[in-house]
Amino acid sequence: MRQLTKFGRLPGDERKLLLTSWLLLAGIRLGLWVLSFERLRRWMEPKPCKKPVGSEAHKPQRIAWAVKVASHYVPGAQTCLPRALATQFLMVKHGYPAELRLGVTRDDQEFKAHAWVVSDGEVVIGGSDVKRFVLLRHPESDSLENR
Repeated sequence: MRQLTKFGRLPGDERKLLLTSWLLLAGIRLGLWVLSFERLRRWMEPKPCKKPVGSEAHKPQRIAWAVKVASHYVPGAQTCLPRALATQFLMVKHGYPAELRLGVTRDDQEFKAHAWVVSDGEVVIGGSDVKRFVLLRHPESDSLENR
């Protein structure tokens, strides 16, 4: 009940961003379950805007915040891949550059994979220790704005 009260106190544009993030994450989780990764990525490509649009709630940091919060309410969406896909989609939709990066590393004999989003050289979502991951793809091939 406390979360509903907090949600109700948010400005309307932030509530809309949280609801959009929640719906998008739910769709991504379902898509990852029934589609290949590449098919899901092609299916959810937004039409990029020429310049940033929207209110303060649509800034990259607020988009990442909304995705993180909404991911707590979608089963399986607290992992890096759904969060990164949702953040990239929303950022491109609102006119910001967003590159999805996928990397791998080996920690204590264990293979680990990670996804994060970079915009203007800064990690928007996915953590600050991404330098330890070796990129699986060239970053330019994942930038939706370059297509």
